[in-house]
Amino acid sequence: MTTHLGSCFCGAVTIEVTGAPEVMGYCHCRSCRSWSGGPVNAFSLWKPETVRVTSGAEHVASYQRTDFSQRQFCAKCGGHLSNRHPTVGLIDVFAATIPTLAFEPVLHVNYAETVLPMKDGLPKLKDFPEGFGGTGETMPE
Repeated sequence: MTTHLGSCFCGAVTIEVTGAPEVMGYCHCRSCRSWSGGPVNAFSLWKPETVRVTSGAEHVASYQRTDFSQRQFCAKCGGHLSNRHPTVGLIDVFAATIPTLAFEPVLHVNYAETVLPMKDGLPKLKDFPEGFGGTGETMPE
């Protein structure tokens, strides 16, 4: 089974993911843009049992603005680690946090909020897939 290691910006917190993510893609929502500091956020969603903090757990802090997201970061450097989504039972480990993961996106979510149109041929969902509380409606590139 494949194992990937990653860390926060300063290296105080290390994280391990095993296996393969459930899905990878891009989120265009205002919350993810604000949190990531970029016009789009690359995500990789994992089952909780495949994600483990291997060191520095005492430095992991979190911020929860909505019931959907529990954003985790390093309290020492502020580096982003993950975003727990308890309502769908998955953890978004930021793609940039796992440098050895081959990022292979398959869709865009919350594309109705985009500030950076992307013409890459991937499905553009207006919000989320139906099973995740969205309409599942696609949008044109």
